[in-house]
Amino acid sequence: MRLIFLGPPGAGKGTQAKLLTERYGIPQLSTGDMLRAAVAQATEVGKRAKAVMDAGQLVSDEIVNEIVSDRIDQPDCAKGFILDGYPRTVPQAIALGKMLEGKGLKLDAVIELKVDEAALVKRMENRVAETIAAGGTVRSDDNPEAFKRRLTEYREKTAPLSEHYAGTGQLRTVDGMADVNTVTAEIEKILA
Repeated sequence: MRLIFLGPPGAGKGTQAKLLTERYGIPQLSTGDMLRAAVAQATEVGKRAKAVMDAGQLVSDEIVNEIVSDRIDQPDCAKGFILDGYPRTVPQAIALGKMLEGKGLKLDAVIELKVDEAALVKRMENRVAETIAAGGTVRSDDNPEAFKRRLTEYREKTAPLSEHYAGTGQLRTVDGMADVNTVTAEIEKILA
C-alpha cells in the first residue's frame, strides 16, 4: 500500500498516518526525517544535501527526489509506505510518478483531508492550551500568526497537488473535520 496524504497543517494527516502504519506495518516517510537520515548516514545524496544546507540554501527538488527514491528502496518499504510532506509541489508529484513507474510501482491512493481553515486555527489554539496544561513543550510554530503563515504557504505551494491528482484520477477526499475514528473509517473504505 503506497499512499500520499494531502491537507493543510493541523488537518490530522500525522494522526491518520500513525494509525495506518500500526495497522498495516508500513512506514510513514517524512521528508525531514529522510533528509536528516541521509545526512547522518553520509550517503552520496546525503553529502550533497549537507553541503547545500551548510551553505544556508534550500535543498533542491532533485536532491529531495533522490532521497525519497533511496528511502523507498529500503526493505521496510517493501509492503508500502505513507508519504508525509512529499510531494510538496506539482513538479515533485510528477517526478514521484516517474520514479515509481521506473521502479514498477504505483500509488494506491492520494487522500486529501478537507478541513475548515478557521476551525484549524481554533484546533491549533486548543492543542497549545492542552500541551501547556499537560506541562509539555509547545512547538515554536504553534501560534496563530505562524500557523496562518503555514496555511498560506500550503494554499500557494501544496494545494495545487489536489488538482494534479484529481486529474490523474488518484485523488480521494475525506472530511477531516469529523472525529478521528470517523476519518479513519472513511480512509479504510477508500483502501478496501
